[in-house]
Amino acid sequence: MISELSSYVCTLCRETFSGLDAVQQQLAICSAVAAGGILAYLMLRRREVKSIPLGEGWWGAGEKPLLEDDKVYPFKVQTSDEEIKDLHERIDRARYSDALEDGGFHYGFNSTHLKKVVSYWRHEFDWKIQVSVLNKYPHFKTKIEGLDVHFIHVRPPHRENQKVLPLMLVHGWPGSFYEFYKILPLLTENQDGLAFEVICPSIPGYGFSDAPRKQGFDSLATARVFLTLMERLGFSQFYLQGGDWGSLITTNMAQMKPQCVKGLHLNMLNSTRGFKVLMSLMIGPYLPFLVGLNREDVRRLFPFFEKNVWEILRESGYFHIQATKPDTAGCGVNDSPVGLAAYIMEKFSSWTDLSNRNLMDGGLERKFSLDDLLTNVMIYWTTGSIVSSMRFYKENLKSNPNNRIDAKTGIFVPTGLAAFPHELMHCPKSWARIRYRNIYSYTFMPRGGHFAAFEEPQLLADDIIQFVKKVEK
Repeated sequence: MISELSSYVCTLCRETFSGLDAVQQQLAICSAVAAGGILAYLMLRRREVKSIPLGEGWWGAGEKPLLEDDKVYPFKVQTSDEEIKDLHERIDRARYSDALEDGGFHYGFNSTHLKKVVSYWRHEFDWKIQVSVLNKYPHFKTKIEGLDVHFIHVRPPHRENQKVLPLMLVHGWPGSFYEFYKILPLLTENQDGLAFEVICPSIPGYGFSDAPRKQGFDSLATARVFLTLMERLGFSQFYLQGGDWGSLITTNMAQMKPQCVKGLHLNMLNSTRGFKVLMSLMIGPYLPFLVGLNREDVRRLFPFFEKNVWEILRESGYFHIQATKPDTAGCGVNDSPVGLAAYIMEKFSSWTDLSNRNLMDGGLERKFSLDDLLTNVMIYWTTGSIVSSMRFYKENLKSNPNNRIDAKTGIFVPTGLAAFPHELMHCPKSWARIRYRNIYSYTFMPRGGHFAAFEEPQLLADDIIQFVKKVEK
């Protein structure tokens, strides 16, 4: 019966095709080819890899032991009079260069303003008080793949009929877990029956997490370590949020275990490859709606070479150094607290708003207090972690990042994107869709730059909350 029906259908199609004129036959052939192409594309998408392997690793000194302690231990940030005395002695011996007249921050952190910041650091900044601020939230450490991984774990106050969702926040460079201190109370307070239980780890090699002792510790290794951390804390499903390196790490986590990631929220992303991007750059300035851009995309993107090539070249010298010879460059800033402060704090000037380069004080205190900026510096100084943090660039850029498995794999978990106007590079929603296939929300933020949680905690918290509510519904 089936063979007879197939024969009848084929005969009917052949007779119908023979009855068409030449033009109609060509249109029929083209339609069939197009339909076949669409079907092949849909079949390919169905077969597309939706996760990447977890892999394995050991990053401690020596050989991997047969058993590893998997307990979680409380941790407290501590200091001593000797540590502070050493810092002050090194500051007192600092040698400064003469600043250029009217140079602002175009040449980096100018020494005229640096002297003022260092004077505050030496005579007014109280590290013991800031240590007590750091210990405001509960700190912990646990051993994963040979590394003591540091994290803070903040639970919301108990309330009746409150839904508590686990959320991991991941920092970048030259930041730290301290970036999230202002956003934590906003996320752990009740929002229409919703609150977050927040975990903020320090990337291994940053702050109070151990530095890897072996080569190759990249974002994929970090993602696996942080997935292990969440599993160890008893979370089978959770939300993720990140910017800078945190964006790549949390993206990798979503690629490795999409079944565990309920939602991924990012405030920095990059997607500048492919035919769609090329067409956007050619047509976007003139007919943006044809290539999925809107007016705000056009304002932020163009002129493209000025905003996304020349400006990046002006701001990415550190990137090339750290991706090639981090240990050489790190020697000086690891030994000199003044050098370290200049190197780190300059990024909190220009990456917050590039126009800050025109100001003699770098606009540092427009968004931050000196106490907050110096606390972040002190986390690097007291742990001696600047060199190991810089190595993270080398480990992730030893080979072409576009050839890595994560670059060739889409992200299919629910995704929320917050596009801050002063982020170093703008990624339109149409470009983001190339990699992030399940975008629930995309928000043009009204203000703010690279250090979103540090600069605009309320704006970022609001966007995270609205995204999570959409996913939960």
